[in-house]
Formats: sequence, structure tokens, C-alpha cells
Amino acid sequence: MKKVLVVEDEPSIAMLLQYNLEKAGFSVITANEGNTGLQIAMEEKVEMIILDLMLPGMDGMDICKTLRQEKIKTPILMLTARDDEFDKVLGLELGADDYLTKPFSPREVIARVKAILRRSKMNEESIEDTEEKTNIQIGDLTVFPEKYEAELAGAKLDLTPKEFELLLYLANNQGKVLSRNQLLDAVWNYDFAGDSRIVDVHISHLREKIEEDTKRPLYIKTVRGFGYKLEKP
Repeated sequence: MKKVLVVEDEPSIAMLLQYNLEKAGFSVITANEGNTGLQIAMEEKVEMIILDLMLPGMDGMDICKTLRQEKIKTPILMLTARDDEFDKVLGLELGADDYLTKPFSPREVIARVKAILRRSKMNEESIEDTEEKTNIQIGDLTVFPEKYEAELAGAKLDLTPKEFELLLYLANNQGKVLSRNQLLDAVWNYDFAGDSRIVDVHISHLREKIEEDTKRPLYIKTVRGFGYKLEKP
């Protein structure tokens, strides 16, 4: 039985989520404030975290950021009452796997949880694949799939999980032109209704960490009107 942590301060929503998750065959742990939720997420073996954005104690953004900094890769579904594009992009940037705006139907939550767990399993199997275990060298850039790390000229890059996954996908397809929709599907595995801004934001952040001059990138090139490609300088 897969264990899900629900961090939600509204009792009615927490109870609704717990009831429907248990009905769908999951084991559920709940926390009604941020600090407790973070402690459980770091100490318990859970397969999934459903995390409210606005929480007493520590908010969902800080919890997500802390978990990813601690290299805890448990999938996160973030919940919020605000339909704010900035919050959506920032949450995904910090390492959340998916995003739902309240109000939502229990059926939709269960469908998202199952989809995220399925994708997470596929990603783990992909990373374990022999081809992906091989370190990738592109100019002074080195990608280490097994360690979930990358270096530039021997210096470790400070990448978020999504930035690394985007870089790894680009590196595994070195020289190929990849559309924004291809990148959305491969890295986020979620239909953002063609919202390419999520890809553009992450590409911009990658360039800030890799390129000497972000206006004249040597590694990550823009193919106008289509997408991006990673190539050797």
C-alpha cells in the first residue's frame, strides 16, 4: 500500500483528501501545519506528498524548497486557493511535480496522484537504464545522471531537480532541435495547455548557470519559432 502525506490546514479538505485517498487504496498520513509536515516528509518513507501552498508555520514553497535542497525527491502535488501564474511557475521551479488550484474534485486529485506516481516510477527506471548511467560530456559541461548532478569546467552547478531533468534531457538529445511541447511532455509529463513559459523560465535559469553571456549562449541555443537545442560550443 503506497503511503501519501497530506499537508493541509483546512480540516474539511484534509478529511476529504484522506477519505478519497484511502478509498483509492492509499495509506494516508496528515499534518495541519508546515513544520510538522516537513518533519514527517523528512523522517517517514512516503511515496507522495500533497502539499498546500498556504500553511501556518512554514508555507508550501519553503517546504518544497527545503526537501529538494536535502535531495529528497518524493513527488509533490501542490495545492493552492490562488490561481496565480507566478505561484504556479515558482512551485514547479522549486521542484513540485504538479499543481492543482482549489476548488478541485476528489476524482481529479486521485487521477493526478496516480499519474505522478506512474511517471515517477518510469523516471526511476529510465535513470537506471544503462545508457543514462553514462556520464555525458559536452564541451566543459559534464552531466552525471546517477548523481543527479552537473559540472561546468569542474565546478558543481547548483541546479533544482527540474533544471537538472531539463538539462539531462537536452544532453541526451545533444544537437537535436526540441520543441517546447516536447520538453514539457518529457520533463514535466503534464499538459500545461501549451504554456511554454514554464520551459522558457527554466531555460533562462539554466543559461544563467551555464553560459558566460546569456545573450550569446554557447551551449543552449534557441531555434526561433520552435524550441531549443543543446550543442557543443
